[in-house]
Amino acid sequence: MNTDKLSTPGEALGRGDNNSGVKKPELLLPAGSMDTLKVAFHFGADAVYLGGSRFGLRAKAGNFTPDQMKEAIEYAHGLKKKVYVTVNIYAHHGDLEGLGDYLKSLDELGPDALLISDPGVFSLAKREAPHIPIHISTQANTTNFEAARFWYEQGATRVVTARELSIEEIKKLRENIPDDMEIESFVHGSMCISYSGRCLLSSYMTGRDANRGACTHPCRWNYDLHYAVEEQGRRGQYFPVEEDDRGTYIFSSKDISMIGHIDDLIEAGVDSFKIEGRMKNALYVAVVAGAYRRAIDEYVSDPDAYRAHIPEYEAHIRATTYRPFGTGFYYGSPGAEGQIYDNGNYITGYTYLGTIADVDEHGRGFFIQKNKFSVGERIEIMGPGMRVDEVTVLAITTEDGEAVESCPHAGQRLFVTTDGTLFAGDIIARREDVKKEEDLK
Repeated sequence: MNTDKLSTPGEALGRGDNNSGVKKPELLLPAGSMDTLKVAFHFGADAVYLGGSRFGLRAKAGNFTPDQMKEAIEYAHGLKKKVYVTVNIYAHHGDLEGLGDYLKSLDELGPDALLISDPGVFSLAKREAPHIPIHISTQANTTNFEAARFWYEQGATRVVTARELSIEEIKKLRENIPDDMEIESFVHGSMCISYSGRCLLSSYMTGRDANRGACTHPCRWNYDLHYAVEEQGRRGQYFPVEEDDRGTYIFSSKDISMIGHIDDLIEAGVDSFKIEGRMKNALYVAVVAGAYRRAIDEYVSDPDAYRAHIPEYEAHIRATTYRPFGTGFYYGSPGAEGQIYDNGNYITGYTYLGTIADVDEHGRGFFIQKNKFSVGERIEIMGPGMRVDEVTVLAITTEDGEAVESCPHAGQRLFVTTDGTLFAGDIIARREDVKKEEDLK
């Protein structure tokens, strides 16, 4: 059984020439592991970004060993897709040890770009990995075209905009930088409470430096409120704070979702739509990739049809775990509307059960179990293009051929038979009964 390369029924949904005259943006997904990388490409990503075991801002993500990174790059290039590697820490002196050798090894592996924020790391990369293009990370806080021009003159080929920029500011950026410098912007996922991710809370409260990859996300914790301060120069302006018996979530921001505003992003000149979430599971990657892939393609081919289907896209991206959505800073400062005061937890739309790695001659899907389900249950099978099929589980069988009634232990290697058709790369999930997002705002 070959589980290394998933079939790609969604490949036709990828980038390509079109007759509308609209430049189709790149869809860029996070890859925290080889499994999520394969899912991202299967569900329509043009490129992924990932990290090695050091020098990135997601130390707790699965990340990639050198051998795994080699496999990932070869796999992506075999599909004519791209891999970008994060080297975006703000380095202290001690972090520089081994960085030159790491960059040399990346130069040999040949990823399609490095994501860098620190000028010192940028300088090292130019010397030690001269064959790899450099993209400027959002951590570099690029908020104006002079800064983007500076990085271009140093040799950068792309800038990831600070998340504090509006659509109008991105448009002005596009108008004032060289045509061959690309713009990448976050369009979906978690928003940081601190300016472009430069957070001090984690370091101050836990000793784990967010700017060196060890963020503990204290912005999502609950707090007790003892007093409030009104700034003397702004009498009468209040920032609303609410507290219940669990505390307050004053630091917790809404997730960003721009799936209903793809027209504005493209017209502003964004070349790459970036999805946040290297620590998210395969269900999240599949759902978000599938929805944005279809939305982008439909907008490019038929803008009116895209606008008519926005409610469907917005409903589909809730088939995973998420916080209430907003549009971040794209249409001005979000103010109080961008915060979550009463709940710092995710809303669970679906539970991830596993990914179909292969389908045998009997139509059984082989998968590694992530959460429990049982024979007789109704579950959902998700595929590219926002395909969702509700099916009944007819049988679950171990690799040794033993029939079981349920799979309670995570990591079990099993076959599942349903009353529907399974394809390699499909996601298995269970819809959950949850409170509506409106009730949690």
